[in-house]
Amino acid sequence: MSTNEQYPKEQIEEYCRAHSTPPSKTVDALEAFTKANVAGSQMLIGPLGSGLLKTLVRASHAKRILEVGCYTGYSALNMAEALPENGELISLDVNPETSAVAKKFWEQSPHGKKIKLMLGPAIETIAKLDGKFDFIFIDADKRNYIRYFELCWPLLTSGGVVAIDNCLWDGKVLKPETGDETTQAIVRFNEMIKSRTDLHSCLIPIRDGIFVITKL
Repeated sequence: MSTNEQYPKEQIEEYCRAHSTPPSKTVDALEAFTKANVAGSQMLIGPLGSGLLKTLVRASHAKRILEVGCYTGYSALNMAEALPENGELISLDVNPETSAVAKKFWEQSPHGKKIKLMLGPAIETIAKLDGKFDFIFIDADKRNYIRYFELCWPLLTSGGVVAIDNCLWDGKVLKPETGDETTQAIVRFNEMIKSRTDLHSCLIPIRDGIFVITKL
């Protein structure tokens, strides 16, 4: 039997969090520090989003991860915890201040040794990377999403997974004609993914929309 009773989104999210595997103490501490001390803390993917990433890393048996957009290292540490002992995560960012926060907390975790930070414009850095990646997470400059994806796609293993954050952009994608350049860029990216036949995709309404894409 169905019901027409509606429940607030916040209560549903809290219920989901309460019934999901919680983040580690170090990850929780990193989240709290970022919210209290770092500008732009709304950029954190949060426990549910990072929990999804961690689940995808485990399910895909990934051994090597590329992250485009590090911020304070929250998602990187979450994903690194799901890697095997010999796993590697390369995280790209341009901000030395927020990256310093990331490195501080990574050093407090036994999984931090799996993470390598590379500072510099991601478009330039990606072009210099060697080898393949089993999992790629993109959460950086939204106007460059198509370019990031095009550069990363050849580096992804067959059957590998790409996850891209903020693909609903606070719902603005529903009325792109009224949106700014960033909204338009995300809409173009979403339509590009929809049109491709070399992948399987699912846009999930967790947090601000996470696109999960598998390479066929």
